Amino acid sequence: MRATGVNLPGLLFLAVLAALWQGAAMVAGSRGFPGFLDVARVLIRDAPTIAGALAVTLGRAFAGFAIALAIALPAGILLGRVRALRELAEPVIELIRPLPAIAVIPVGMIFFGIGSAAKIAVVVYGAAFPILINAMEAVSGAHPMLETVARSLGLSRFAIMREIDLPAALPQIVAGIRISLALSVLLAVVSEMILSSDGLGTYLVRAQQSFELSRVLAALLVIALAALAINAAMLAVEHWLLAWHHARQAGAAGHAAAPPQPRP
Repeated sequence: MRATGVNLPGLLFLAVLAALWQGAAMVAGSRGFPGFLDVARVLIRDAPTIAGALAVTLGRAFAGFAIALAIALPAGILLGRVRALRELAEPVIELIRPLPAIAVIPVGMIFFGIGSAAKIAVVVYGAAFPILINAMEAVSGAHPMLETVARSLGLSRFAIMREIDLPAALPQIVAGIRISLALSVLLAVVSEMILSSDGLGTYLVRAQQSFELSRVLAALLVIALAALAINAAMLAVEHWLLAWHHARQAGAAGHAAAPPQPRP
């Protein structure tokens, strides 16, 4: 049951898990197995440090995501619309897409050093592909009748991409954007763990190096909560952007479920 959009059973289940965690830690009685209350105390004690590190990490994640979106979305629409360009670019995309973003960190260090620019470059590389691939496949798979109607109306190729391709492909593009946004946070943390300077990834590594498991778990909990909040915000934006799409689907489903009217 939900009340005011809150998943009460899910919250109760999380509370039960936290209680079981705390009980198991009390039974174990080991410093190597901190309980939920120990992690909560670390969160309160290190709140200013964790908040500052989280702000740095999210700043890099959002910067990389914004750059990836600005590059990959128009590129995906263009490649999906122009078949010759798509056939030219597909081998290159399929060649570099399987490379994990972590593997390009040494390349990023060569060109950008170990500062924020290198970390943002890693985020851009990893976050661009879900948007690019989804946009390209959505546009190339659009019904050919849409282009025929658009050309009969005298629309230019750019106008077709803006007025026809983008709205028709938007549901699949938004799905790629959601994946890309979650991936941006993950890549920002991982790049900070390898290119240690600041941010939540660096906090996590230093806690691990000093064998402070409660700080490690506190950092992981903050990352999980931040990802959960970002996903909830993205779902709200998606619902707003695709309200017309959901309404059309609901109308189509209602029309299909309606019984046939008897002939007079």
